[in-house]
This record gives sequence, C-alpha cells and structure tokens, in this order.
Amino acid sequence: MNPKPVTRNTQQFMINALTIDVEDYFMVSAFADKVRFEDWHRHESRIERNTYRILELLAEYKVKATFFVLGWIAEHYPQLIKDISSSGHEIASHGYNHRLIYDQTPDEFRKDIRKTKKILEDITGEPVVGYRATSFSVIKETLWALDILIEEGFKYDSSIFPIHHDRYGIPEAERFPHIIKRKNGAIMEFPPSTLRILGKNIPIGGGGYLRLLPIQFTEWGMRSINKKETRSAIVYFHPWEIDSEQPKLNGSRVSIFRHHVNIGKTFSKLKRLLRNFQFGTIKEIFSARLTLPVSFK
Repeated sequence: MNPKPVTRNTQQFMINALTIDVEDYFMVSAFADKVRFEDWHRHESRIERNTYRILELLAEYKVKATFFVLGWIAEHYPQLIKDISSSGHEIASHGYNHRLIYDQTPDEFRKDIRKTKKILEDITGEPVVGYRATSFSVIKETLWALDILIEEGFKYDSSIFPIHHDRYGIPEAERFPHIIKRKNGAIMEFPPSTLRILGKNIPIGGGGYLRLLPIQFTEWGMRSINKKETRSAIVYFHPWEIDSEQPKLNGSRVSIFRHHVNIGKTFSKLKRLLRNFQFGTIKEIFSARLTLPVSFK
C-alpha cells in the first residue's frame, strides 16, 4: 500500500493531497454553542470571497485540490461549487450543516450525507465519492458511520485523525491511507498527516496546526513523510483561515485562540508549501497511486 514516486519530465516527486473544508467562519464547531444553525443566514458570509481567492492561488501554481463542501454552502452558493468543479478540482462531502457525528443518530447521519451527496451531484453532474466528517468526528464510538458511508456509495473517508484531542481522534489508528474492512464492504481511509515522535503522533497536516507551528517544522515533517516514509502527506485548511478581517465571534478563550492564532500568516504559508511540494486531489492519489479492491466506478 506504499505509494511510489512517479515521474514527470524525468524528475521524481511525491504527490501530496491538498484538501479544503468549505465552511464559513461562523459555522465552526468551536462556536456552535454561540451561533445556532438557524441563525447562520444572519451572519455576514465571506465564503465566496475567501474561496475564490484560494482558487486563484491554486490556479497560479497549477494545483488541483479536493474540496469537502457543506451541503448548506452548496445550496446557497451553487455557482461557487460549479466554479470549483469546472476548474478541475474534486468535490467531496463535508455533511450538510457541520453537525458532529456523535451528536447524531445513525438515521440522522444517513439522511444528512444522502441529502448532501444529492445536492453536490446535482450541481456538478459528477459522482461524489469522498467524505470528511465535521471536526474529524469519526471516533471509536462513531465507527458505525463508516458502514453507512459504504451503504450510501462513498468510496473513501478522511475523518479519522490518529491523534489525541479533546474533541476527536483515534490515537492508535493507522497514520497513512489504508483500507478499512467492514461487514458490509470496504472503504478507503485518508487520515490527515502526522509525524511519529517519541512514541506519539504529532499533527502537521493543516488547520490550526499549520497556523500554530512554524512553517519550517511543517515542511520538515512533510519531507520526512515523503522521503523517509515514502508516503503522501495529506494537508487540510479552511477558507476562513486565510481571512484575518473576518468578524469576531464570542466564545471561550481556548476557542478564540484556536480560531485566530496566526491567521494572518496562513496565506503566505500556503504559498510556500505550493512552491516547495507537489499536490493533487485525494481522488488522484486513490485512483492512480494505490491498488485497491474498490474503485471510483
């Protein structure tokens, strides 16, 4: 299951997966107790501005990415989703309204992903085969969600973070892409990237970790994954993480810190990563780099 470097213009390189969770600043789980879903429409939306800025950056570096899109966003901004798709990027599901899986029943979860899948496929005309849970909320207690994803036609998941965190994570989970076999079939898992240091998995794959950690550490970690472990890194971020002018929300000190720390540096860090590493979509890695008993067809 070890992806090997491929050759382009006689030069070897490792393709890493670049992923974007398409949600607005007021939709994050950290502020869910302050901003109700019913009140989302009352807040200034900055999703179009930020996402189009990301699309321009990716076009500049000729990079394709996987966009995990909220169904609510797609319903309200269908042209944005069409533009992402028509630019050659992969559209995947992030659920409908950013609700944690462990706050849902299996039946509610099924309705959520089925609804979102239909919305996205109706807009793009393309099959949606990938899913990422809100705040990586596939944990030990919610592994049942994988069974439902398989039944609903998803081929891969990117929700199991192999780390310790106060709200998510399965620390002993595999660190690299792997097949998870369930009673009703199999699904590919693409965990966000970590480094194994002193017996612990250290997250380097993006989001708040990209903002908090020095870019030199992130680059060192990705090179270690690419060269020493000969694996693809999986990086993620959100459109609101490049927006230092977004309105401030009330919340706990921890939530406010996590949300805003080094937010003004994200864009420059992304540009540096795009200059120094090769990136593609999860679907590209899944289809071209791994031999699996499941397919996108």
